[in-house]
Amino acid sequence: MTLTNATPFIAGNWKMHKTVAEADELVSQLMAASADMMEAEVVVIPPFTALNKVKNTLCESPIQLGAQNMYWEDQGAYTGEISPPMLVEAGCRYVVIGHSERRQFFGETNETVNKKIKAALYHGLLPILCVGESLEEREKGETMAKVGRQLSEGLEGLTPEQFSQVIIAYEPIWAIGTGLTATPEQAQEVHAFIREKLSENYGNTACSCAIILYGGSVKPANAFSLLKEKDINGALVGGAALKADSFIELVKESIRAYREK
Repeated sequence: MTLTNATPFIAGNWKMHKTVAEADELVSQLMAASADMMEAEVVVIPPFTALNKVKNTLCESPIQLGAQNMYWEDQGAYTGEISPPMLVEAGCRYVVIGHSERRQFFGETNETVNKKIKAALYHGLLPILCVGESLEEREKGETMAKVGRQLSEGLEGLTPEQFSQVIIAYEPIWAIGTGLTATPEQAQEVHAFIREKLSENYGNTACSCAIILYGGSVKPANAFSLLKEKDINGALVGGAALKADSFIELVKESIRAYREK
């Protein structure tokens, strides 16, 4: 299956928030407003403990389910890890790989990211590959070098057909959970660079269809201006995804931006 960016893609990464009961309540609220979000691909990404309950609540809903991480082996003595088959059984369609918090706190590298992406694809999961630079790297003018390296090493060995099932999320580390947001112009500059690099490796067709998300303090107030940019196809949302009203409004603003592109 080849992904396309014909509609906005909005994924809510709940991180280490929500008990099973809280997750069920939030998803139920989102489902009640699903008619207002039909023009977008909407994904919720709860913690592992809530996956099964959220799957059952979503049932036939158009809202899709994702996971925050996974290991690259199918099974084994890897205490605390979750395998791709486990995520598939739990009803996941998407999986976030290489989030900056995973890289910062849990030792993720471009090499392990690459292994996870290949394992996810093998099992039919659609990876959301996260890339982004620190504030120090941006101030030194190293943004493109850092992002380019994460792309080339994270996607190493993938065929164009495999790449067509990968989503890219640009998340400047300095904007995650800080309240700071890249300006639409700053975000577009990096997104355009990402699309150019993808074109070099996978061709113009794959590049033009690629879904490239922006993440980093995205909220209803700035979603419209960000998604109006040519190469921004959606958002990987953190804090604003934890409350139904803000997430629903963000999706609506994204749909409005896409209509006016």
